[in-house]
Amino acid sequence: MANESQEPQTQFVAGDWAAVPDVHRFAHQAMATTFEVIIQHEDRSYARQAAQAAFDEVDRVEGHLSRFLETSDVTRINHLAAGEPAALSLDTFECLKISAEIFAETGGAFDVTVGLLVDCWLDKEKKLFRAPSPEELQFARAHTGMDLILFDEPTHAVALTNSPIRVDLGAVGKGYAVDRVAELLRQWSIDRALIHGGFSSVLALDPPQGMAGWPVTLSHPKDRSHTLARVLLAGVSVSGSGVEQGRHIIDPRTGAPAQGKIATWSIAPDAARADAVSTAFMVMTPEEVRDFCADHPQVRALLIMQGDKTGSGERIVPAGEWKQGELVDLT
Repeated sequence: MANESQEPQTQFVAGDWAAVPDVHRFAHQAMATTFEVIIQHEDRSYARQAAQAAFDEVDRVEGHLSRFLETSDVTRINHLAAGEPAALSLDTFECLKISAEIFAETGGAFDVTVGLLVDCWLDKEKKLFRAPSPEELQFARAHTGMDLILFDEPTHAVALTNSPIRVDLGAVGKGYAVDRVAELLRQWSIDRALIHGGFSSVLALDPPQGMAGWPVTLSHPKDRSHTLARVLLAGVSVSGSGVEQGRHIIDPRTGAPAQGKIATWSIAPDAARADAVSTAFMVMTPEEVRDFCADHPQVRALLIMQGDKTGSGERIVPAGEWKQGELVDLT
């Protein structure tokens, strides 16, 4: 059921919808977060029906992508023997293909097969960070990498060259679901809308009537009152990633925890790729991020770097071209 939303919990992105007339907001719990569609439409009842159809689509996608469901495609992949083919839903196959694309474009900085490496560094019982043995690390690295997945386009099937692997589509799945919601809203002839999954994956369709875009703010994760940028979104997606208290991000390229950043944001044409790229930016150097944005003109980045050992403060590093109208203020 599409419930009228309460004020969502602020994460990396927030919005001010009070300035937008005829806006209807609906929320739904899925993928361990709150999805919300914000629709500008003259008919509230019609907007509610479209939102319900959109949330049904999110639930359908989650059924394929969740590693926590025994019947999901991801669970089946994680139990495959080497060489054993598995036919997948189009959703899962497309998610994996997008993941493979970003894996290649980032030189392995984004990798949805990193699960065994993450497990190496985490004490599951105590839920604490730990240092793995060399043998554990060697095994995990041998079973990590998108190149271990073979794709068969005609049948939407995959097979593994090495088993086991641990696929987790959490870093791309929410964005993919947001993209599917956008596609469905277009089918309902709803063009003026903004969709988000937990306010870390945000996609704007056409701007509200009479406005240049949907007003969105990027906030410092350690101080939500500190606005880093105000962005007017239209026809693009913004995604944020960061280090949460007590958690670590593993660099798939080295097998070791990544350091140096507090948070990253990306702007990209679609939510799935924005999600994947913002995750990759957490382990890439600022120079690598700049090079990536130079090679992908539709992508922009914002990084918050940790202070160095001398005690100097955080550095905010924009990368790519932040155009006037998209970026109104950056401090």
